[in-house]
Amino acid sequence: MRAAYFAFDRFPSSKGSAVHIGQMAAELFDRFGGGLLGVLGGGGLPRYQREGGVQIARFDEQIPNLIDRAETYSHWVARHLAPHLETLELVHVRDPWSALPALGHRHKVVYEVNGLPSIELPHTWPQTAPATVAKLRRLEAHCLERADAVVVPSSVIGDAIRKMGINPEKVFLVPNAANPVAPAPTARPDGAPEHYLIYVGALQRWQGVDVLLRAFARLADLTDLRLVVCSSVPERRAKPLQRLADRVGVAERIVWRFTLPHDEVAGWLAGAAVSAAPLTACPRNLDQGCAPLKILESMAAGTPVVASDLPAVREILGEDGRLVAPDRPAELARAIRILLEYPEQARVMAERARSRVSSWADSRARLAEVYRRV
Repeated sequence: MRAAYFAFDRFPSSKGSAVHIGQMAAELFDRFGGGLLGVLGGGGLPRYQREGGVQIARFDEQIPNLIDRAETYSHWVARHLAPHLETLELVHVRDPWSALPALGHRHKVVYEVNGLPSIELPHTWPQTAPATVAKLRRLEAHCLERADAVVVPSSVIGDAIRKMGINPEKVFLVPNAANPVAPAPTARPDGAPEHYLIYVGALQRWQGVDVLLRAFARLADLTDLRLVVCSSVPERRAKPLQRLADRVGVAERIVWRFTLPHDEVAGWLAGAAVSAAPLTACPRNLDQGCAPLKILESMAAGTPVVASDLPAVREILGEDGRLVAPDRPAELARAIRILLEYPEQARVMAERARSRVSSWADSRARLAEVYRRV
């Protein structure tokens, strides 16, 4: 193999990260005529498969402790790299556990930073010890310093990387993207309400879905309005939010869709009156500056967007969406109500947003330029 791509993430899946992996890995393998793709498996996915010139290997060991699992995965990456060390020219990685075994060899390493575990882990596992976070931070710095290029999806996370002391000349912006959606879908998705708001994505606390539920409760006078939640996770992960929906009196007005295939999401977005991205003002969203695909895909669908006023969100939406203070249900409800009451203005705003969205072809061209440079 001349090229390899490794990610401590399940692929394929209904998560936005899988969309990103699919696009970036395709660019790498198109350039090198195939290669090795190493990702997480489970859920019935085959441990090994071949698609054309791409050999896919999936790590599927079920290890409850996340750090132990990541360390075991890192050794797995090293074993899968070993047979190809004499021929590999480029290895693309998405996390420190993939990066560590890829460094120190003759090939080049491109480290794509969509998130920093030292920032994300305390939000996923609040009981994480400070010493563990400090070790992760050192591991991240080690890998970033030794990578030949660092790719980031937003200027916000790029600034965070540079503040860590990483050479700014090797940090490249390759923004997230979304392919355009036909303005009028030929058919509404099965079970879609006539008039609805939509939320697309996972259900972690930092996504702010609880804020959206409380905001939706303030729109009770709009009796025909429904909220559609297209979640990338199984239903069992939604139980706390479903209990909250019941407590605030909106349970009967919510349509839940779980682990929806990504190619079906566009139809749900295109039929919605408003798309909401109520991200919370936590370090995960402020310091590392995520670039949410849900916002880009809503823009590409021509759906008006209401989102939290965070630096990375402003970078994507600009003035072509309604930005509200995060963690404030009343303000979120007010912004949604305004868009619903002035549909023509909302449509014009959404069309401007649609025209600004970069396609995946544009982003892949930027990534190809990074590969050429290294």
